[in-house]
Amino acid sequence: MGRLLRKLGLSPQRPLARAYQRDPELVESWMREEYPAIVRQAKRCGAHIFFVDESTVRSDYHSGTTWAPVGQTPVVEVTGARFKVNLISAVSPRGQLRFMRFDGSFKIAVYVDFVRRLMLNADAPVFLVADGHPVHRCRAIRELAAESDGRLCLFFLPAYSPDLNPDELVWGYLKHHKIGKLAIKGPGHLKQRVRAVLRSLQKIPALVRSMFQHPSVRYAA
Repeated sequence: MGRLLRKLGLSPQRPLARAYQRDPELVESWMREEYPAIVRQAKRCGAHIFFVDESTVRSDYHSGTTWAPVGQTPVVEVTGARFKVNLISAVSPRGQLRFMRFDGSFKIAVYVDFVRRLMLNADAPVFLVADGHPVHRCRAIRELAAESDGRLCLFFLPAYSPDLNPDELVWGYLKHHKIGKLAIKGPGHLKQRVRAVLRSLQKIPALVRSMFQHPSVRYAA
């Protein structure tokens, strides 16, 4: 059966999860009409487009494989304790990356603080693209945009479409290719390694830009 399926051009693959509430027409409209309009608007006023997202890096997440003799599964000694690091970041098609670590749950104060820092360090207006999380749409951030004199404009991705956000690929790089392959010893070690990986990524704009070539986010390159 396997040989027959391969002759038909099929291969075993891990399926992608898609929310059934997702509206394909809205997704298509975003990629073909709405986002190109945002790009044109950004060019007119010299703005930088950033995609923002939050994530958590856990100590018990592991990824990758290694070589070992057949029948002898390798063992890596790690801490049995469970802890995490909460992060928020923003990434631009130009290869810019900004990030911040925060304690506790993701709340309005955290988001407003991050956006203020993003605006402070930007040498041009910021066009911020986010998903529909309630914090992203809160009154405080809308008031901040209204009072910014055009230095902050807010835009939102179609509902249930995290794959359209290039910032998700930053988290994938951090978790799957870096932290998930380390033997984390404690909370301090996890924080230090997360910070080191993200700061290193900030110094490689070409790598950040390459993430925008992934098929699901190539529209934003």
